[in-house]
Amino acid sequence: MKSFNTDQERNHSTAESGDGYNISDPTKNVDEDGREKRTGTWLTASAHIITAVIGSGVLSLAWAIAQLGWIAGTTILLIFSFITYFTSTMLADCYRAPDPVTGKRNYTYMEVVRAYLGGRKVQLCGVAQYGNLIGITVGYTITASISLVAVGKANCFHDKGHDADCAASNYPYMAAFGIIQVILSQIPNFHKLSFLSIMAAVMSFTYATIGIGLAIATVAGGKVGKTSMTGTAVGVDVTAAQKIWRSFQAVGDIAFAYAYATVLIEIQDTLRSSPAENKAMKRASLVGVSTTTFFYILCGCLGYAAFGNNAPGDFLTDFGFFEPYWLIDFANACIAAHLIGAYQVFAQPIFQFVEKKCKKNYPDNKFINAEYSVNVPLLGKFNISFFRLVWRTAYVVLTTVVAMIFPFFNAILGLIGAASFWPLTVYFPVEMHIAQTKIKKYSARWIALKMMCYVCLIVSLLAAAGSIAGLISSVKTYKPFRTIHE
Repeated sequence: MKSFNTDQERNHSTAESGDGYNISDPTKNVDEDGREKRTGTWLTASAHIITAVIGSGVLSLAWAIAQLGWIAGTTILLIFSFITYFTSTMLADCYRAPDPVTGKRNYTYMEVVRAYLGGRKVQLCGVAQYGNLIGITVGYTITASISLVAVGKANCFHDKGHDADCAASNYPYMAAFGIIQVILSQIPNFHKLSFLSIMAAVMSFTYATIGIGLAIATVAGGKVGKTSMTGTAVGVDVTAAQKIWRSFQAVGDIAFAYAYATVLIEIQDTLRSSPAENKAMKRASLVGVSTTTFFYILCGCLGYAAFGNNAPGDFLTDFGFFEPYWLIDFANACIAAHLIGAYQVFAQPIFQFVEKKCKKNYPDNKFINAEYSVNVPLLGKFNISFFRLVWRTAYVVLTTVVAMIFPFFNAILGLIGAASFWPLTVYFPVEMHIAQTKIKKYSARWIALKMMCYVCLIVSLLAAAGSIAGLISSVKTYKPFRTIHE
C-alpha cells in the first residue's frame, strides 16, 4: 500500500504506474484547469439526469393526475417539463463564466451563483441545494426499504391471500441499504459514477415499463376505474378541504418530479470539453427531460385509467396490483436497485463540498489529505482516504438513523422540495441568464421571465401548504407496523 499526501505526489504516482495523470505530457490526461481529464459525453450525462429524475415517484403520478383530472393533470405535466428543460439550458450556459464556452469553469452550483450573482444569494443557494440533497438521501433510504418490504408482502399475499396480515418492519432493510451505501460511498467522485448511473437508469426504465404494462393489461381487461376531466369528486371521493390540499400537493409532486438542478452543474463538470460542455449538456437535458416526460405521461395517464379516482400513491408498493406476484417482486427489486445508484448521484455533491472545505482549511493535516493506493482484485488500483472513509460512512449512518427515526420523512421531503424547487430550478437560472446575457430591464423578454418566476413561486408556496397538510395527516395516522389494508 502506497501513501501520498498531495496532488503532486498522487500525479507522480499514477504517472509511474501508467494510470491517471501523465506528468511527462500534462495535456494528455488533464484538462486546462489541471484536473483529471473529463471523459463524459451527452450520453453519460443523460444517464445521470434520468437516474436523478425518474425516481420511484413516477409510479405515484397516477395519484397526482387523479387529484387534478385528465385536463389539468396532463397539461401541468407538459408545462413543467418545458419549464425544467428551459431553465436547465440557462443553467448549462452558466457552467463557465463569463463566456459559456471559453470562460472559467465553475464546479458547483454555489460557485456558479457566486460568479454571476454573488452576495447573500450564494448562501441561500447553498442552504437550498444541500438541504434538498440531504433530504433526498434520507427519503431514498426510506423508499428503498418500502420497496424491499413490498417484495416480502407480495409473496405473503400470494401464499396466504390478499386479506392476510402481512405486516413487516422496514428497519432491517434500511440497515441493509445503508451498508451498501457505505461501500459505494467510497467511490471518489462524480466522474466515477457513470457505470452506476447507467445501471440505475436501466432499472428505472424497467420498473416504469412494468408499471405501464400492468396498467395496460388492467385497462385491456376491462377493469377500469372511474375517471373524470376534473379528477376526484368532492363529496364522493374526498371532502372539499381534501380536494384543495391534495390538488396543491399533486401540482407540487409533478413540478418537483422533473427537478434535477441540484446536481446539473456537477453532472456538467463530468463532460469533456469538445464539443462545448453547454451544448452537450443541453442535448443531454433534452434527451433526459423528453424521456422522463414520455414515461411520466404513460405511467400517470395509464395508471389513472386503470385505477380511476382511487389510484394508490404508488401502484407497486401500495399494491394497486397483486399479480403476477413474481413480476411485482422484480419491479420492486428494480426500484431498490435504482435508488442505490440514485442515492450516490445526490450524495456525491455533499461529499465533495465537505471534503473540499476540509482540505482548504487544513492543508497540512495528513488524516484529511493523505491517500493510499491499494490494489483491489478485478478493479485495479484504488485510492483510499481514511478521512473519506470515516466522514462518508458517518454521513450514511446518520441518514439511515434519521430514516429509521422519521419513517414518514417522505412527507417532509415534499416540503423540502417545495422550498428548494423555486430557487434552484427557476429563480437562480433565470437571474443568472439575465445577468449573463444583459437582458434590458422591463423589456418583453425580461417581463416574461419574471412572470414565469412568480408563477412558479406561487406553485411552490401552494405545494408547500399541501405538503404541510399531508405531513400533519401522516404524523397523526402513522403506525410503525401496518398491513396494506389498515
